[in-house]
Amino acid sequence: MFSDFGTMELMLILLVTLLVIGPERLPETLRTLGLWVGRISRSFAAVKVEIEQEIGMDDIRRQLHNEQVMAEMKKIENDVKVSTADIDPKTTNTPAASEVDDSKPDSNPP
Repeated sequence: MFSDFGTMELMLILLVTLLVIGPERLPETLRTLGLWVGRISRSFAAVKVEIEQEIGMDDIRRQLHNEQVMAEMKKIENDVKVSTADIDPKTTNTPAASEVDDSKPDSNPP
C-alpha cells in the first residue's frame, strides 16, 4: 500500500498530521481512519466477490485447472511413448536378436 512512499515521507506525513490534528485528537482520528479503511476494504472485497460470481470465475478457474491437468497428462503420455519406443524392439527399425534369421549364411566368411 505504501510502496511509493519512503520512510522519510511517512515520517513527514505523521509529523504534519500530529501538528495539524494535535496530540489530543490524534488517537480518535486514527481509530476513525482505521474504521473507514476497513469499511472501504470490505466493500471492495464484496464487490470483487459479486463480480466473480457474475462472470462465473469459479467455472473459469475449474476449466483452466482441468486444461492444465490434461496438458500435463498428454506430456506424460508422450514421454512414456518415447521411453517405450526406445525399449520396445517392435517400434524400432533395428530387429531384435530373436527376430534375426540365422538360416541365411554370412556373405563374408571369417
